[in-house]
Amino acid sequence: MAVEELQCIIKRCQILEECDFKEEDFGLFQLAGQRCIDDGHVDQLLEIIQDEKNKTIIKSMGWNLVGPVVRCLLRNGEEDKREDCFLMFDLLLKLCNPKELLLGLLELIEEPSGKQISQIILLLLQPLQTVLQKLPNNKAYSVGLALSTLWSQLSLLPVPYSEEQIQTDDYGLCQCCKALIEFIRPFVEEVIDNKENKENEKLKDELLKFCFKSLKCPLLTAQFLEQSEDVGNDPFRCFACEIIGFLSQIGHPVPKIILNHGRKKRTWDNLEFEEEDDKQLADSVASLTYLVFVQGIGIGQLPMVLSPSYLLQLNMEHIELFLQRTEQSIFSKGLELLENSLLRLEDSSLLYQYLEIKSFLAVPQGLVKVMTLCPIETLRKKGLAMLQLYIDKLDSQGKYTLFRIMASLNLLRYLVIKDNENDNQTGLWTDLGKIENNFLKPLHIGLNMSKAHYEAEIKNSQQNSQVASTCKGVCSVTVGGEEIPSMPPEMQLKVLHSALFTFDLIESVLARVEELIEIKTKSTSEENVGIK
Repeated sequence: MAVEELQCIIKRCQILEECDFKEEDFGLFQLAGQRCIDDGHVDQLLEIIQDEKNKTIIKSMGWNLVGPVVRCLLRNGEEDKREDCFLMFDLLLKLCNPKELLLGLLELIEEPSGKQISQIILLLLQPLQTVLQKLPNNKAYSVGLALSTLWSQLSLLPVPYSEEQIQTDDYGLCQCCKALIEFIRPFVEEVIDNKENKENEKLKDELLKFCFKSLKCPLLTAQFLEQSEDVGNDPFRCFACEIIGFLSQIGHPVPKIILNHGRKKRTWDNLEFEEEDDKQLADSVASLTYLVFVQGIGIGQLPMVLSPSYLLQLNMEHIELFLQRTEQSIFSKGLELLENSLLRLEDSSLLYQYLEIKSFLAVPQGLVKVMTLCPIETLRKKGLAMLQLYIDKLDSQGKYTLFRIMASLNLLRYLVIKDNENDNQTGLWTDLGKIENNFLKPLHIGLNMSKAHYEAEIKNSQQNSQVASTCKGVCSVTVGGEEIPSMPPEMQLKVLHSALFTFDLIESVLARVEELIEIKTKSTSEENVGIK
C-alpha cells in the first residue's frame, strides 16, 4: 500500500516542472517513503530512487528521506535492510540539494542523547563532510554551523577518567575525537592552499573557534595515559596533538597564543566566540598551556631563551584558574603545571616583587584549599608538597611577604603543625624571628588597640542612645569621595559588636599559633639536649 501510494505521488510529480511542486507534495512524499521503510519495502524504495526518470523529484524532495533512512540504519534487529539503506543514503547524498541535506543532517545530529550521540555522529561525519565540500558558496558559515553543532553534542558526553574507561569508551567520545580530526583535515588543507581567498579567511576563523572549544572540552578535563613510545594508545593525546597542529597550520602556533594571552589586544579578539566569554577562553588557553608544558605537546615551538621565572609568571594565571575549580580532573592539572614550572627555578631565586602579582598570592591560597578540602589524600599531600616547593623558591623577603597578604594566621598555624623545626621543609623556622617581630608582635599591638577603640565606641553608643535615637545617624562613611547614607544606631552597635567578635577570633588563633611555636621549639630544644 505504501509503495503504491509513493508511486502515485511520483507519477503526479513527473509531469510537473520542479518549480511547480507544492508543499503538500513534499509532505506526502516523506510520509509515503517513511511508511515504505517501516513496512519493510526498502528494496522497492531503493528502485524508485535509482530510477533515472525520478531524478528531478529525488533531487528536490529526496532530502526528506534522509531522516527515516538514518533512523533505520541505527535501529537494531534490521540488519537485512542495512545494505539497501546504505545504498539509498549514498544516492540521496549524490542527488539531493547539498544545502537541504546539510540542514537535514544537522537536525539528525541534534536529536539524540546519551550513548546515541556518538553513534549518530560516527555514522554522519563522512556524509556531512561530503555535503559541505559540495556547497557552492558560503562554505565557511556552513562549516562553522556544523562544527558548532558537533561540539555542542559532544560536550554532553562524559569524559572518561581512568585508563580502563578510556579503553572501554562506553559513550564513544574517544572514537568521535579520532573521527573529528579526519572530518576537519580537508578544511584545514583548504585554508593552507588558498591563503589569499577572503572566504578562506572566514573558514580559518571558524576552525580557530572550534580548536579553542576543543581545548576546553574535552581536553580541559581529559586525563592522559602515562607517556609511552606508542602514542597511538592515548586517544586524547592524539586529539590534542592534532588540534595543536591545526592551530599552527592555520596561523596560530603555540607561542602566538600563549605569549599573547592576557595582553590588551589579542590576535583573536575580532572573533565572535558564540558561547565563549573571557572566562571560557581563559579555560582554553589554560588547557593549551598544560598540554604544552606538562604533556610536552608542541613545546618545541617555544623559544629556548625564555627564563624560568618568566615561564612561571606566564603560567601562574592558568595555575590559579585550575586550582579554583572543584573537579579533581582539573585542579590536579594545576598541581602538575605548578610543579613543572617551579622545578625549573633555583631555590630562593624567586624575587619577592613577584608577590605583587595577584596570581602569585592566589595560588598558595588555592593550595591551602586543596590541602584542607580535597577528599583524596594523595592530592592533599601533593598540595602540601607544592606549597613547600613554592616557598623554597622564594627569596627570604618573599617568604615573609607570603606568610603576611595570604590568610596568614591559618596558614602559619597549619605550617607550624605540619613542619617540625628539625625538618624545616618550608623554611618557616629559619625566618621565625622575623615573623615574630614583623608580624606576630605588631598584630598583637594592633588587636589590642582596635579592641580598646571598639569597646570605647560601644560604651559611647550605649551611653548616648537617647541622643542617637533622635538623629539620623552618628557616623558617616565616604567611598570614592562620596558620602554614603549614615547607619541607624542599632545597626552601628551590631557592626561594632561583630568587629569585636572578629578580633576575639583572630586573638584566639594568634594565641594558638604562639602556643604551638612554644611547644615545638621547647620540644626541639629538649631533643637536642637529649642528643648531647
